[in-house]
Amino acid sequence: MTDPTAAVRDRALSLPAAELPAYIYDLTALRDHAEAVRAALPGRVELYYAAKANPDPEILAALAPYVDGYEVSSGGELTHVHQAVPDHPLAFGGPGKTPAEIATALELGVRRFHVESVYELRMLAELAARTVPDARVAVLLRFNLPLPEGSLENSSLAMGGRPTPFGIDPAEADESVRLLTGEAYPQLELVGVHAHLASGLEAGEQLAVAESVVGWAVALAGRHGLRLSEVNVGGGMTVDYTEPERRFDWAAYGKGLAELADAHPHLTIRIEPGRALTAYCGWYATEVLDVKHSRGEEFAVVRGGTHHLRTPATKGHDQPCRVLPVDDWPHPWPRSRAGQDRVTLTGQLCTPKDVLARRVPAAGLRAGDRVAFSLAGAYAWNISHHDFLMHPRPGFHYLEGSRG
Repeated sequence: MTDPTAAVRDRALSLPAAELPAYIYDLTALRDHAEAVRAALPGRVELYYAAKANPDPEILAALAPYVDGYEVSSGGELTHVHQAVPDHPLAFGGPGKTPAEIATALELGVRRFHVESVYELRMLAELAARTVPDARVAVLLRFNLPLPEGSLENSSLAMGGRPTPFGIDPAEADESVRLLTGEAYPQLELVGVHAHLASGLEAGEQLAVAESVVGWAVALAGRHGLRLSEVNVGGGMTVDYTEPERRFDWAAYGKGLAELADAHPHLTIRIEPGRALTAYCGWYATEVLDVKHSRGEEFAVVRGGTHHLRTPATKGHDQPCRVLPVDDWPHPWPRSRAGQDRVTLTGQLCTPKDVLARRVPAAGLRAGDRVAFSLAGAYAWNISHHDFLMHPRPGFHYLEGSRG
């Protein structure tokens, strides 16, 4: 388990029950973490934030001093991030871009595209010629490359190294390069290769992936007599929900990237983490509504549930949490109370899948106590099925100036 900062704990306990559940974000903790990540990376490695992890404007703005730009994966994200952090570089990635999205991106000044297919490349060229005829558009070709041995088995989510809808098949690499280096599409400039292949990898595994991607990109450029300027090795740094105190080893990763950059001095290496930047700053705070015994086990039903915090249901894990006891009890009826040492925490949905955490150490847990779920700063509210059963939506609180 991990304890909330004092500011998060105070807010979780001070909110009226009717204002729970609530997402509570510690922006000072986020800045401290982002600053440490940036400090661990060599200067020639660019840090983009994958906005899909948490696109809240307050989160995007807090990260702005520490990132070189933002990666967006839809027209909606594109417009939203452009408005939230204007004048910051954007890279437009993701499969299935529509003509309208590409045109909007070009009109808003986006000049870096992660191209997912030869079809998309042709579409981008035509739309660029029509929409911004005097502009140069930088292209990074995204490829579905093989992963280093062992990486696929250790990843929590694989986007490459096997048949997927992501990226260009390596067999089409030469055709893609010839299209970009010929005379057909003069507005498009091939600047590099993009390959986000897997998530949930440790620093050593991430370095092996980065070395493999860079080596493959350099070999591709060599075959065509080119000199690429950028290689994006993606994100996917592990966040351990079973050991929330443990962090990705940014120091080791930064050291390895520095050595890789030194070996290829003409390349800018870019990474684009999402979850690993913002997960730790967010908490989902709620109230215990009832504690009940069922067939030898005990369950606590809390306000909200996986329609607000989908991550545990999606990933099949237990969301780390901390019980915050509350002594005040405003009601005339007695509080229900746990009689066992371990309690499973569930939400209010009419489905047995609405489980936030199983067999949590919570001796004496009572109705009215509060629970704060950690690692809720990424892929939480923004990926949840908000309107199922039409329960009230949570509140959102962004705390400043807290430490410890």
